[in-house]
Amino acid sequence: MGKERAIQCQRVVVKIGTSSLIDAVTGKIKLRTIDRLAFTLAALNHQGYEVVLVSSGAIGVGMNQRHLTKRPSAIAEQQALAAVGQCELMRLYSQRFNDYDAQIGQLLLTHDVFDYPLSRAHVLDTIDALLANQVIPVINENDSVAVDELDHRTTFGDNDQLSALVANQIGAELLIVLSDIDGLYDKDPHQYPDADRLTTVHHLSSDILQSAAGSGSRLGTGGMVTKLKAAAMMMKANHQMVLASGADPRIISHILAGEAVGTWFIKKEHTEKEHMAQ
Repeated sequence: MGKERAIQCQRVVVKIGTSSLIDAVTGKIKLRTIDRLAFTLAALNHQGYEVVLVSSGAIGVGMNQRHLTKRPSAIAEQQALAAVGQCELMRLYSQRFNDYDAQIGQLLLTHDVFDYPLSRAHVLDTIDALLANQVIPVINENDSVAVDELDHRTTFGDNDQLSALVANQIGAELLIVLSDIDGLYDKDPHQYPDADRLTTVHHLSSDILQSAAGSGSRLGTGGMVTKLKAAAMMMKANHQMVLASGADPRIISHILAGEAVGTWFIKKEHTEKEHMAQ
């Protein structure tokens, strides 16, 4: 497949969802997916890209560790699972990235970190320092402590919006969201066999927003609505987002090569400027 998109970036944020990391039927961790993700991001790191990984999956991995088939309803029990799962998830990431001669650093964030200028500045400085030393930041919401109480806002709600927030704050030109769906469709592909994938979206119309429905899987919290909100955040900042399948994270290389996989969210005027610059 030839190059069809003018995607040029130096700093890129990759977000991978729980559904891509945990088998929805068995609850098992998809070790091959984690290995391929580490291989791909390590290769990009060696090529000079500045890569940030936003990873969901702590609760799903915790459920696997505790041999649970049903996500508990109590907040405290979910947060305890997140504490268990985050340790195992980072162990797997550290092991796999080390296999490909790449270092990672963990950051667990809550929303109030970005709400307060001083803490925001420190977090951004930390990310910049990691990237300057060719260390790949692995970011997740701090699920073990994040709750919304009164005026103290801590939760992001989902990692789709967290990844867009991080991407904009660090000036990343591109956000890649890997999910259990291979892009945005003109209608629900699970219900309509003739649904068509939209290869490029320049504007998030009301029709597109209304057609997005669903709250995600039993393991995750994100649905198409949260992904479109992330896309809207990126486009508002004149940056780009690609929504693609997370079944094989090696697709990231195809995205950066400009191949028309997934759905590319980019303002039309941004596209025209890039074409003029070439």
